[in-house]
Amino acid sequence: MKFRVERDALADAVAWTAKSLPSRPSVPVLAGAMMRVADGRLHVSGFDYEVSNQVDVDVQADADGAALVSGRLLAEITKALPAKKPVEIAAVGSHLELVCGSARFTLPTMPVEDYPTLPELPASAGTVDAGVFAAAVAQVAMAAGRDETLPMMTGVRIELTADTLALLATDRYRLAVREISWSPNDPDINTNALVPARTLADTAKTLGPLGGDVTIALSGSGAGEGMIGFVGGTRRTTRSEE
Repeated sequence: MKFRVERDALADAVAWTAKSLPSRPSVPVLAGAMMRVADGRLHVSGFDYEVSNQVDVDVQADADGAALVSGRLLAEITKALPAKKPVEIAAVGSHLELVCGSARFTLPTMPVEDYPTLPELPASAGTVDAGVFAAAVAQVAMAAGRDETLPMMTGVRIELTADTLALLATDRYRLAVREISWSPNDPDINTNALVPARTLADTAKTLGPLGGDVTIALSGSGAGEGMIGFVGGTRRTTRSEE
């Protein structure tokens, strides 16, 4: 794997992926950021068996391939790189070499074959305006509970019908509800999902400023079944439903 990429695009992609990585993973590879180059694009992803994040970045690729490195370490390095300079990255043996201007770093890699396969994105259920969705989630998520012994109270319930997308959250003492318009693919849709408030809030906060629409992808027939996904621009997040 060998490629060149703009510093800001790389730093932004790595920072977003690393933010969701576990600080104390059950296995070391889950603390890694997977970097995979194919067809002139860099795919940076993270996965902890519950939440997956992936972002795509255009690059000038000399050789396709993949490398797995510490996500938090890579985020710290890319953040400190000289601004407005291209970054050259190459996988050499068991290390990843990164060069940007006069800065040069060598990072140890982890076995790519030990990294779990990212879940497939479910089928699209419809789209919603990114800014409206982000604002609605911010208003509702704050009412969700913080007590991890009551997981049902720490989530935001998403109800999807032909007319509205409704968000509901409660900590037993207060209730927040927000209904917004969206564009379903199936006019007869009537389903729901429960997503951890923190995951949903972080996702909406990230996708909102990108503008355009957020695609909501859903599998299963309701809370507790399947997976839900959110796609905006070149970023996507999936989460196993509660």
